[in-house]
This record gives sequence, structure tokens and C-alpha cells, in this order.
Amino acid sequence: MKGIVSSVAVASMLLFTGCGDTKKENNESQTTKQTAEQFVLKFSHVVSANTPKGQAADFFEKRLEELSEGRIDVQVYPSSQLYTDNAVLKALKLDSVQMAAPAFSKFGKIVPQLALFDLPFLFKDIDHLHRVQDGEVGQKLKDMVTDKGYVALSFWDNGFKQLSSSQKPLVLPEDAQGQKFRIMSSKVLEAQFHAVGANPQMMPFSEVYSGLQQGVIDAAENPISNIYTKKFHEVQKYLTISDHGYLGYLVVLSKKFWNSLPADLQEDVKQAMNEATEKERQLAADLNNEQFNLIKEYADSTGKLEILHLTDEQKEAWRTAVSKIYPEFYDNNKIGEDLIKGALNTK
Repeated sequence: MKGIVSSVAVASMLLFTGCGDTKKENNESQTTKQTAEQFVLKFSHVVSANTPKGQAADFFEKRLEELSEGRIDVQVYPSSQLYTDNAVLKALKLDSVQMAAPAFSKFGKIVPQLALFDLPFLFKDIDHLHRVQDGEVGQKLKDMVTDKGYVALSFWDNGFKQLSSSQKPLVLPEDAQGQKFRIMSSKVLEAQFHAVGANPQMMPFSEVYSGLQQGVIDAAENPISNIYTKKFHEVQKYLTISDHGYLGYLVVLSKKFWNSLPADLQEDVKQAMNEATEKERQLAADLNNEQFNLIKEYADSTGKLEILHLTDEQKEAWRTAVSKIYPEFYDNNKIGEDLIKGALNTK
């Protein structure tokens, strides 16, 4: 009897041990399956790979693949290889592409409040701008974009805009009076130039060089990168470093893709994007300085361009003249008083 009991006990032990091993193997198999699951993130942008945006996108690719230990395969497509900025927002909704970094103007019909960055002389300097973008005002804007079916991640720099003219130096607001300024399609920019007695003219960017060269327009506003790469400085007599407005990009993600990621990979995306944003901003600043120096070399060597730097008093005169348009955009369907005053009051 004792022998029979002992045999039964041994058999039972083997049975339970076997069950335990099977359960353990199943758990390990499930863990391996989860770990091996890979997500593909296609990042589409419209500029070349050697620009600040292009280099930051490549940095993001390497950093996220490193942080996720290969669980997210990032594939960057520069130079509109997949989509133009005009088409990419629809593609994001369909999850045909997972990430993009369109210019603010591409969100105009979706979130018109991003026109905040068009308001002239709203930001004291680049540090103030970044505090606004990374603070409460920036988060409100990103939330508005996210509410429209995207996931807004971060603001990337193009640069501050400068004034140029072929007619006369733009030092005080009254110097703009009567001059024909090329503008993008923007109610804010229209109001800005009307405020100083100028004549805003909407014109496609591709026509600006010939427009300036032939005198169809007298003046323009552009970041240094546009001025240098499109050679606008060669068809203008005066360049005023005004830093009066800002052009940038908003990095957005497919909401469907974001919701498919486990929480740990969402954190990896956030960290990689924060690091890429810091890098992109530094690259943009470095390029701005480099290209400005090349424009200055052209001015010094040819004598065909005069570069002017506004004093604090002159900047204040411009700010006083154009800030009167701010209340025109207090309506929440335009920009909103809370966003405008929030930006002004950001310390």
C-alpha cells in the first residue's frame, strides 16, 4: 500500500511539474512574440536630407530605433519622395504614412490658431519663442491639432523672417509706406502690412525672384534660408534684420499608428522627438548664421546690398505700429485672445 501511495505521489509531482514547465514555456513564447513585434514608421518630409529638418529626421530615425531596440523601424523619405506637404495630412489620417513635419501654413484650414506665429513682433527673441512653443500656449496649439485627428509632437524651426526692399531702407514703419510687399496667403500678413501703409501682394513663392527682379513687387519678408538659397539678396538693395515674424514646422504623427503602440514605445517616441527637436533647433540656428555670413560677404564684395540692423528703439517703433492688429485676431475662430496674450506674457 505504501508503495502504491508513493507511486501515485511521484506521478502527481511529475504531472504538476510538467504543467509548470508548459505554462512557463507558453509565457516565454508570448513574451518573445511581444518583444519581436515590430512597427514601421514612415517619416515623410519635403526638404533635402542635408537641411536642418532633414538631418533632424535622420537623427530621429537612429535614436528611436536605438531606444526601441529595433522594435520601431523608422524609414525617412525626404524631398517629397512619398508626399507633398499639401497631400501628407490626408495620408496621415489614412495611416498611409506615420509622421510628417509640414509648415504651419499647411494647417491653416484645420487649426487657424497656428497663425499666432505670423503675428509681427510677438516674440522678443528665439528663446522667448521656444518658451512659448514648449509651454502652455504651445501645448494648447498641439492639443487643437490632436483634436483634429493627428498627434502633434513638437515644433521645429525654420527661422525668423527679415524685411528686404529694392526701394529704400526699411528702418522705421513709415519706410514701408506705399511699397508692394509679397506675402503668403495670410490674413495676419495682410493686416500687418496694411498697418504700416504698405501694399501686400499675394504671390506664389516660385514667382518671388522674378517678381523682385522685374519690379512687379518692391519688397518681401523671408527667413535667411529663403533669402540665400533663392538668391533674393541679389535682386534687392536693402536687407533689414528685423526678426519680426517666424516660420516653422509642426511634427505630427498618425493617430492610428500612435494608438497601436504600447505605452513603453510611446515613451520612446517622445524621448527621441525631444532630442531630435533640440538638435533641429541648433542646426537651424547654425545654418541661419552661416547663410547670413555668406549674404554679408556678397554685400561687402559687391556693394549692391546694404544690411541694416534695427536698434531696440526702432524695433519698438515697429512693434507699436503693427501690434495694433492683434485685437483683430482675438476671436477664437481666428487665433484667440488667450493665446496671443499668453504668448506675450510667457516669461
